[in-house]
Amino acid sequence: MNSMQKLLLATTNPGKVTEYKTLLGHVPVEMVSLKEAGITMAVEEDGKTFEENAVKKAITYMNVSGLPTLADDGGIEIDYLNGEPGVYSRRWPGHEATDEELISMALEKLSGIPRSKRTARLRVVVALAFPGDSTVYTSEGAKRGIIGTKPINLVEGYPFRSLFYVPEIKKYYSELTIEEEAKIAHRKEALEKLIPILKQKFI
Repeated sequence: MNSMQKLLLATTNPGKVTEYKTLLGHVPVEMVSLKEAGITMAVEEDGKTFEENAVKKAITYMNVSGLPTLADDGGIEIDYLNGEPGVYSRRWPGHEATDEELISMALEKLSGIPRSKRTARLRVVVALAFPGDSTVYTSEGAKRGIIGTKPINLVEGYPFRSLFYVPEIKKYYSELTIEEEAKIAHRKEALEKLIPILKQKFI
């Protein structure tokens, strides 16, 4: 294997870069973020689904960089709000919102709603694109939980995790250690289906 083989992580979110490098640490490839690759262009996420956005980002950044590229799109789907904010998670208010704005908006919309009706799921679609391969490989993962009444342990770039309580381990998503997250994470679930393809391509 060529030790210089690289995989572009198509994200500017530092938390996501760390998470991917942890979850894919056993794959024989050097992972580089958009920042590390010197790529500053942004892709307009105008798809109607997480999959459309993830595929668009993977193909666009692969074409720009010439590197195999991993991209994702995801968000939270709140049952009481008919799946909102969903694909519009970051732009829920109609503009690119801050973490604090998104948390406030979620809590406001669920004000007075009992715990039994505050169910939600975190969902992510991961896309992998390789130069010279017309197939874009996609996979998704999801984790169900409950929306709390105040943010706990806010992690920059992941506003909804501070509201998302996972009953099976009695913790908010934002309280998980890397080890705990590696066991239950929705992103891990999605990646596990793609890791065999990654390993095959990079051997």
